[in-house]
Amino acid sequence: MTAPTLTHIGGPTLLIEIEGWRLLTDPTFEAPGRTYSFGPGARSRKVTGPALQPSDLGSIDAVLLSHDHHADNLDDAGRAFLPAAGSVLTTVSGARRLGAGAVGLAAWQTHVLEAPGRPTLTITATPAQHGPRFGHRLVGEAVGFAITVEGSDDVAIWVSGDTVLFDGIREVASKLAVDVAVMHLGAVKFPVTGPLRFTFNTAEAAEVVSLLKPRVVIPVHYEGWSHFRENRDVFEPALAATGADVRWLALGEPTPVD
Repeated sequence: MTAPTLTHIGGPTLLIEIEGWRLLTDPTFEAPGRTYSFGPGARSRKVTGPALQPSDLGSIDAVLLSHDHHADNLDDAGRAFLPAAGSVLTTVSGARRLGAGAVGLAAWQTHVLEAPGRPTLTITATPAQHGPRFGHRLVGEAVGFAITVEGSDDVAIWVSGDTVLFDGIREVASKLAVDVAVMHLGAVKFPVTGPLRFTFNTAEAAEVVSLLKPRVVIPVHYEGWSHFRENRDVFEPALAATGADVRWLALGEPTPVD
């Protein structure tokens, strides 16, 4: 298998090019400056814009959408882009909201991408918990994705989605051999929710890396929004201490992950 090429566009938005396939995670393309609602009393301002726009991307075979109901994972410009993608894979509830052929996947369900001249990709939904265990009804569903290339038993790329560390992530580590782990960081918090947190903080991220033991770690979802409470300056030493090969991608630059 040839090395995938990853392009970090900003926030959680990542272009994945693998074995001739072009996948996009969590499309966010709007300019900075707007403040968005994330629920009752929870608001966040976008402070940096994307490195690329949809017109820069070319064709996309599938969108892997952690969840559809927060603008830092799917903004209005990203939503307008979805019809141009070959497939949209997301949560079961998100697929109902999006309609238009979106595919909803519960944890451990799979979807196969097939095309002449390219190896088949199997996309497996992996568990995600976007906040405290008791907050599911308020926060809503999220999901991660494991990408496996035909002919390999290992996961080429795992995308965590927006999640905290919980038993479902430990299940991922016990079931899957992951080559490249794309991790949504940021330690998201809001003043109205006090100490409650909605994505990995430094301690959790380091523990997940130690559990998974991936060949390469790619951090995303740590910059560009006011609700991120921990940025690269905080995560970088904590992840480096795990001994993993952590690669902080330059925004907008296609990077082979060999």
